[in-house]
Amino acid sequence: METAPAVDRFLASPRLAETTRRSYAADLRHFADWLDTRGTALDDVDVRVLADYVTLLGRGRPRLAPATVARRISTVRSFLRYTFGAARVPDAPLAPRLPHRLPEAPKQDEVEQIVSGFEGDGALAVRNRALFELIYSAGLRSAEAVGLDLGDVDFDQELVRVSGKGSKERVVPLGELAALAVARYLREARPALARGAESALFLSARGRRLDTSTLRRLLPHPHRLRHSFATHLVAGGADLRTVQ
Repeated sequence: METAPAVDRFLASPRLAETTRRSYAADLRHFADWLDTRGTALDDVDVRVLADYVTLLGRGRPRLAPATVARRISTVRSFLRYTFGAARVPDAPLAPRLPHRLPEAPKQDEVEQIVSGFEGDGALAVRNRALFELIYSAGLRSAEAVGLDLGDVDFDQELVRVSGKGSKERVVPLGELAALAVARYLREARPALARGAESALFLSARGRRLDTSTLRRLLPHPHRLRHSFATHLVAGGADLRTVQ
């Protein structure tokens, strides 16, 4: 199978948002050029080939940040899953480890205590659990979380499109627990909160977009919480791909 046509087919998928398509295109062009340079066919890509690619990215100049390397590998994995199916995609840890020095994060028992406060089947409890899981697993800032729209969560691609500081858009992986919590919120809670044609993902009790002040009342230290998941997994020996 030729790489370039396979990339084109993937990028032409109607499931991809335009901003995601542009981000994927740049990453996959680099990967395709690298495969061509080393004379590796797309059908021959395995965990060893991807490990070599990670090494190349890590040694490049200018030096790429670990998060950038992880994003590129995530893009390649999405492409390979689309092209060959999930069973063919190597599942070994590949992406670089997070830097050891991370901002202070709540201890595991603190996180569990926060989670216990979001138990219940009411609309607000289900919303709060989804909000917590998304911030915890995707490392979102307060403004990023409340700024999410319905179309920003892509369950098929397991991604979340986030508008960050300076209106810069980034794509982050959607963790399994977060996906389940958000799906439940959309199915059971959001319809009960909605009061009209509101595009916001997370709604207040009045049916409007949730604001950061309300979020901070629910999660007093979201800036610490957003680093918790990474910190706890790295402490247990996980790499960045596992974290994401």
